[in-house]
Amino acid sequence: MTERVDHVVVGGGVMGSAAAWQLARRGREVVLLERFGPGHDHGASHGSSRIYRTTYPEATYLDLAQESFVLWRLLEVEADETLLEVTGGVSHARPGLPSARRTEAVAGAFAARGIPFQWLDPAEAGRRWPGLRFEGRVLHETTTAGRLHADRAVAALQRRAVAHGADVRHGTPVRHLEREGDGVRVVTQHGEVVARSLVVAVGAWSAGLVAPLLDGPDARGGATLPLVVTQEQPAHFAPRDPAVPWPSFTHDPGPDAGYPSGVYGLASADGVKVGFHAVGPRVDPDRRDRTPEPTQLEALRDYVRRWVPGADPDDLAPVSCTYTTTPDHDFVLDRRGPVVVAAGFSGHGFKFAPAVGRVLADLADEARGEPAAPVRPDLTRFALARFAAQRV
Repeated sequence: MTERVDHVVVGGGVMGSAAAWQLARRGREVVLLERFGPGHDHGASHGSSRIYRTTYPEATYLDLAQESFVLWRLLEVEADETLLEVTGGVSHARPGLPSARRTEAVAGAFAARGIPFQWLDPAEAGRRWPGLRFEGRVLHETTTAGRLHADRAVAALQRRAVAHGADVRHGTPVRHLEREGDGVRVVTQHGEVVARSLVVAVGAWSAGLVAPLLDGPDARGGATLPLVVTQEQPAHFAPRDPAVPWPSFTHDPGPDAGYPSGVYGLASADGVKVGFHAVGPRVDPDRRDRTPEPTQLEALRDYVRRWVPGADPDDLAPVSCTYTTTPDHDFVLDRRGPVVVAAGFSGHGFKFAPAVGRVLADLADEARGEPAAPVRPDLTRFALARFAAQRV
């Protein structure tokens, strides 16, 4: 027997869970389908730590980041649980690099919006956070940066979605999607569901699952979904002194420093997490071996040895996760008829989840003919059509 519902969300990571929460809060009928069990580590939403920060000069991202801060706090109240801990955040780079100029632009955007920040010299930053070494001017985001507990955040979103009436189904792989009339037929391992609107937020599996639905009379010029899936390998390093304070941090030592990219890091319950950004090998998400690439792992240890004196480079636990990245590293947030697509978040998406969930709920409501959201953000930056334009 075919089940019929208003909204189906496919993907129970942080973005799909946030969409289900936002839809359910509005009183919508929503079913969330997740392939794996609760708390799984197959995708990009697991673990104990993600950075929350507001360090973007672009208005679109700043809007989402500031909205997300408020919505994380709302979720905490609903869930009666701490998810976002403010520790402050620091950004620094070798002077003269493009990333140093970008940090200057971030400070200008902060000043324009009244977001509190400070400039520190490397010596002062080192006194405040002796676990790190610094170079160049250091941007300190004082009250709007910190860390999120990833596993607890996903669980809280799903728990609150259920409390608002959502039906969350784990262990329900989606085998096939196809258009049916004005809606979408979702074929799962356990049966079929026809939805009036469909949100697809399945991370590394996005292109294979949803791309066939993006062609057709409303595809606006042949949109594609060009995603690259990589296996990234940050690591948790043991702190030398558990009492030392840690901000979230980003650092670009420059292309001649011997590292594959800039570095991010933060303290967590599992140690000091440090990682390179979007430099892992390409993988099939169903066939990755989770084995650290030895050259990159040694480079990461060398970075900790040189720049993170508060962590032990010889006492570490590697982490394996997937990045799903677009060519321009911007997200995909768009709709084709009844199909809403959310993809390409890896590396900097997790912190935006509650606001992204709100955007996805808006798009899903529009697919059902609900009144447009009173404040509709400009989603041009995240549109599928940009990929068709790039091919011309």
